[in-house]
Amino acid sequence: MSTESDIREFLASRRAKITPQQAGLPAYGGNRRVPGLRREEVALLAGVSIDYYVRLERGHLAGASEEVLDALANALQLDDAERAHLHDLARAAAHRPTRRTRRPRGPLPDSVLRVLRSMDDCPAFIRNGRLDVLATNPLGRALYSPLYATGAREPVNIARFQFLDPTGPDFFPRWEEAVNTTVALLRTEAGRAPHDTELTGLIGELVTRSDEFRTAWAKHNVRLHHTGRKAFHHPAVGEITLDFDAMELPAQPGLTLTAYSAAPGTPDHDTLRLLATWAATEHAPGADGLPGKSSTDTTSGRR
Repeated sequence: MSTESDIREFLASRRAKITPQQAGLPAYGGNRRVPGLRREEVALLAGVSIDYYVRLERGHLAGASEEVLDALANALQLDDAERAHLHDLARAAAHRPTRRTRRPRGPLPDSVLRVLRSMDDCPAFIRNGRLDVLATNPLGRALYSPLYATGAREPVNIARFQFLDPTGPDFFPRWEEAVNTTVALLRTEAGRAPHDTELTGLIGELVTRSDEFRTAWAKHNVRLHHTGRKAFHHPAVGEITLDFDAMELPAQPGLTLTAYSAAPGTPDHDTLRLLATWAATEHAPGADGLPGKSSTDTTSGRR
């Protein structure tokens, strides 16, 4: 899909979500032909001409100033993730560098792997924006063991497993929430990295092969994913809901370290300890086919 199409559909979908009442505008009768705001109402709220807004919504964001983009974001009541996505789309339309610098290639630095390896009590992993799992600690490998169970090519990809593996829905018990999160993360990354051919290929594969992904992708939702709770149904220990914190690695642009935890004294903490016991017996070094990599699984190093 072209950048112009992404812009057009993103702006139209955000406009459809805002009612005149939410925007502080009077509602004129009940025969509105469009859901949400009309184009002229968005133009009024953003302080631009109708003709100019129509041009913007047709995908011509390349010449829009930061002030215009901010006014447009305010008019559409965009949240932080949507606002950043709008600016990313404008940069892509103008062929300007995105907020993120070029990703480094090659293996992960030893210092980063040492940090990952030191997190004994928390499942943790490092991923890129495409949701490829680039490295895990032993407990993280144990938590995500279903992704590796069928001999999937590495680096394993969370979205590919979720939507294309028949066990994906079993692993994510809060399925609708998991679908919306995964698709929104990939949509956000597509705005940041519109020329990432591997990302484009992944999205094309998922759109072609998964009706659920295709439906969710068409919503144009984006999100930031820094902290929250995530539920899993692990085949060895059952259901577990963990807090997560996702930390971008400043020296490794585009990579994120995510760590899961559970509050002491809770049933989820007990289940996490059970997972650690299972990991020690079932996923000892070498048992997973990765001898020579000590207690940390590092994949081929592709970013």
